[in-house]
Order: sequence, then C-alpha cells, then structure tokens
Amino acid sequence: MHRMIFGVLVVLFSAVASRGNIAMPASRALHARQVLRIIGFMYIPSLRRLDFIHFYKASVRFAMKDSNIVAGCLALLLLLVSPVAAKRPNVIFILTDNHGAWTLGCYGNKDIRTPNIDRLAEEGMLFTRAMSSNPVCSPTRATYLTGLLPSQHGVHSFLDNKYMVGPQAYYTLEEFETLPEILHSEGYVCGLSGKWHLGANRTPQDGFSYWITMVHGSTQNFYDDMIIQDGEIKKAPKYLTDLWTEHAVNFIEQNKDGDKPFFLYLAYNGPYCLGPSLSEPARNRHAEYYSDKELLSFPRDSIHPWQYNNKAFHNNIVSIRRVAAEVSGIDDGVGTIMDTLKKHGLEEDTIVIFTGDQGWMGGQNGFFGMGDHTRPIGAHDLMMHVPLIFRQPKQIKPGKTDIMVSNYDFLPSLLDYLGLEDRIPDKPKLPGRSFAATLRGEAIEWETAMFYEMEGCRSIRTENWKYVARRFPEGPTELYDMVHDPYERFNLFGQPRHAAIQREMAERLDAFFDEYADPEYDIWKGGRSKAHRLVAAEGHPEYRPQRKDQARKKLRGGH
Repeated sequence: MHRMIFGVLVVLFSAVASRGNIAMPASRALHARQVLRIIGFMYIPSLRRLDFIHFYKASVRFAMKDSNIVAGCLALLLLLVSPVAAKRPNVIFILTDNHGAWTLGCYGNKDIRTPNIDRLAEEGMLFTRAMSSNPVCSPTRATYLTGLLPSQHGVHSFLDNKYMVGPQAYYTLEEFETLPEILHSEGYVCGLSGKWHLGANRTPQDGFSYWITMVHGSTQNFYDDMIIQDGEIKKAPKYLTDLWTEHAVNFIEQNKDGDKPFFLYLAYNGPYCLGPSLSEPARNRHAEYYSDKELLSFPRDSIHPWQYNNKAFHNNIVSIRRVAAEVSGIDDGVGTIMDTLKKHGLEEDTIVIFTGDQGWMGGQNGFFGMGDHTRPIGAHDLMMHVPLIFRQPKQIKPGKTDIMVSNYDFLPSLLDYLGLEDRIPDKPKLPGRSFAATLRGEAIEWETAMFYEMEGCRSIRTENWKYVARRFPEGPTELYDMVHDPYERFNLFGQPRHAAIQREMAERLDAFFDEYADPEYDIWKGGRSKAHRLVAAEGHPEYRPQRKDQARKKLRGGH
C-alpha cells in the first residue's frame, strides 16, 4: 500500500512540474519530470506501461484544476519519500543439501512430487544449467556467501565437527565480507534457520539476529539430530525439515511489518541423500505414497569402478524411495513459505531464491552420490548441476534461461539485482559475473566457462568441451566432447587428434586459477585447506591409504 501511495504522489508531483507550478529552469524541470515518471512507474507495480501513460495524463489534468489538493499531496510525499524509497525487497534464500536438479519436476523428473517448487519455477526464472564449483557442503556454502572459490576462502572440503562447537570451534569466513554481513550493514534484519556448517555454530555470525542451526554438518536421520537454539544444544523436537520451515515462518512473521527489509537464510539439511538414513525407510508424510513406487528416474546400472562410498545404496529401492520422500518434504516447506508470503501480502516485496549446495547422482553412469564419494575425486556434470530459481512477481520475468552459471556468480548477481552493486567485494577479486540483467528479461552476453575444484581435482567446462585434471595425487586426466558425449562416457584425453583442444583447455584452467587462487589455499601449489584433506598424496601429513578393495584405478580409456 505504501508503494502505491508513494507512486501516486510522485506522479502528481511530476504533473505539477508539467503544469509549471514549481519554480525551476526549464531544462531542470524537464529532467525532473522524466525522473519522477520513471520512479512513479516503479512504485505502482500493478499498472501496465500503457495504463501508466493514461494515469499520468489524467494527473496532469487534475493538477491543472486543483493546485490546493496537489499541494497537500506534495506535503504527504515529503513525509513518505525517505522510508519508502529506501526499503529494498526482502530476500529469502532457500538452500538444500546434496540436491541434484534432476530430482525436481520442473527439471523433468516424472516420479518425484514437487508441485510447490514447480510453481515457484513457473512464476519465476529457472536456470537450466546452474552449476556448483565444488561437490561438498562446507565449500559450496562458503562460496554462495562470499562469491569466492575454495582456493580463495580456504574451505576445500567438509568441516570436521571439532570446528562446529567446542574449544577448537572457529568461524572459517571471519576474514571475508559475506552476503549476510553486507545485507545487515545495508539495513536488513537477518535470520538463519537450518544448516550452517561453516564453524562456530553456537554463535550467530555476520549480523544474524535470528539463529537456529545444527550442531554438526552431517545428518543422521532427520529426527534425532542435535540442534542449537538460543545458544543451547538440545535434541530436535520434530522432523528437521519441518522444524526449519517452522522457524522460517516465525522469522517472516516477526519482521513482516517492520521498517527494515529482511534476509532469511533457510538452509535445509535435506534431502541429504547419503549416510545411514538411506538404509532406513522414510518416515515423513510422503513415505506411504512412495512405498510401492519403482521410481525409474533413478537409473539401475552396474557400479562404476571409481565408486568409493555409498555402494550399498546403488539400485537399492529403500534408498531411492527415501531420497524421493525427502525431496518432497523440502517441497512442502517451500509451499509453506510461499503461502506465508501470500498471507501477509509480501509476495511482490520479496525475492525468493531456491537452489542446492551441490549436485548429486542417483545411479547415472554407475555413480551414487557426489564427487567426494569417488576415487579419484569426481567431476561429472551431475555432481555439479543444481536447481536455481529466482522469483519476485512483477519484477523478475518468468521463464527459463540456459546460460551456464556457477554458485560463485550468485553473490554479485544478487547484490546487483538489489541495487547494491557498489557493495560487491573487490578484495579478494571475485571470479564470478552478474546475471542480474537476465532476471529482468534483458539479453545478456555470457560466455560458457565454468570452473570447478575439489582439493587436487580441477576442471573447466565450456560449451563444447570439458577438461579435468588432478594433482596430489596425480591423474587421471579427462577430456570430453560435451556436444557428442553429454553424459561423459568416452574419455578422449591423450588422443592425438584432440591435442590442440586439450592443450588449450589445460592452459585456460591454469590461467584461471593463477589469476584467482590465494597462494595460501592453492593446493596445486602446496597451499593448505581449512578443512581436513579428504584425499592427499602419499607423504602429505594428512595422507590416508585407501581401502584395499577400493584401490584407485587409473583408467585411461572410456568409462
């Protein structure tokens, strides 16, 4: 309502300027009228452009007839202009855990019920090729919040529990400017409900005033895990997915009428798709529905020779149904958030973002899990491919875009969209680009070049090719023709006819990390990780021999 009032008053003010009731030079009056018309249109979002033109002309006629009423409107405008013009849209950032885009209806899945996420996609902008620059939760979450690569922020793998609580606990992003920290400094009220897994979990970080999270980063079964609320550690009182949704609603309702916009970080620890929970049937409200479903969107295939963990879950219908039920549980939460915004009239004033921390494979190519579940460390596209949806009615153009974006593009894009491009950090230099213009439906020049790293494994993905290289330990190296082999089944590395593209891709990969990596955290050049090393070369202090039955096989041909 305030936006509508402000828009009407601005148009009337512009009409007075058109009439000539405001003393100013003609050139300045013309400029003022143009600016005020634009502002008025922004703040009357329910009017189409043609309607606005008619409305403006009527305002001019009104101003010609009764200057006393207009003068009163101008006085009211002065009272309203500052608080209304300054308030930016609320931001709800929904982040899921270990979640491949392919599990959602809006990304083509016919088996798993996700009507609310599908509706979010229908009403917003869906990115068909959103990728994560790492396959593990702590590094990817750090990248979403900082815009930095693991070799910049230093978190190369998932953090040990000792860094979450206890005497060794510390916040791993302390030295960086983060998204919640920036938004808080710009007047946002910030709340976290869900998984943190970036250290010092007991202490609210970066301007968060609402804080409920998990004690650890991993999930046992969604029902008996320990949480942190008001600084106290206690057992979760209910199904965790519902708990995070419940507190997200609480935060929205606490701030729905405030003078400040809010930033809600709703960080689900589901669907998770790994760990002991996959050996047990689902227990949420969707369990019964999936109890007799075959779910053939999960390929049944022989186990890939590189699979290291999760072998018991391959082709396991209990595990597959559990994943489906947990995805639908997340969908329920998204529906509740959307209903809450509608109930309180906040839909148009709130940008909702839905994405995952990293991709996940459920049988494709014989893989089950993420890149850290293979030896050597994996870099398949589906280990990176995450859902990404932006929605703000009447501001974000509904539709789909196939530009390939990375999670390191997220922070600069969101700040740009919010009109905070001057707050995009420049130290360290961000590797990402802003795709904010795409959200507004504008054409954008965008080169396909996406970079990925997991400890000693790095890759570059272009429109036509993918190159994967590994160090410490060395090899194997991979090269894929993504046009003719999009499922990455035929490794072309070492074939003479591809020597030129192989050399070009290797040079581009090296140049990128030479430009952006911090020497302290550049593993290829002897740098360290803030997290324990999952895989290290023999002789490294964190070297651990692999299980004998899982010794790494250096496959040079197709796989």
